[in-house]
Amino acid sequence: MSEVEADQLKQAVENTHGGTATFVQTVPVREVHGDELVWQGMVHVFDLAGHPTATRAYAWSSAVANSARRRFYAVLHTERINSPLEAVRAAIVAEHKSPGRSG
Repeated sequence: MSEVEADQLKQAVENTHGGTATFVQTVPVREVHGDELVWQGMVHVFDLAGHPTATRAYAWSSAVANSARRRFYAVLHTERINSPLEAVRAAIVAEHKSPGRSG
């Protein structure tokens, strides 16, 4: 299974950030650093009602290496994170800054 259903991503947004997510669109994203493809996939855009600061969220999933599982990402729209591409970039940066990660 390469992609997940919009309902699963809606649930990820609501479980992570609260509020009620409504699907808006799916956007293809390709993030390249230099000549290296860092991430490529579909990002789902949701309107978000009932959240104290955000009215939009971005969600996607990626396969977990050497596993049949998937990791879900749910990123809130902010002044700086204002597109699906920026949401993916923010998640990549956060992942690389997380404790216990080598590299």
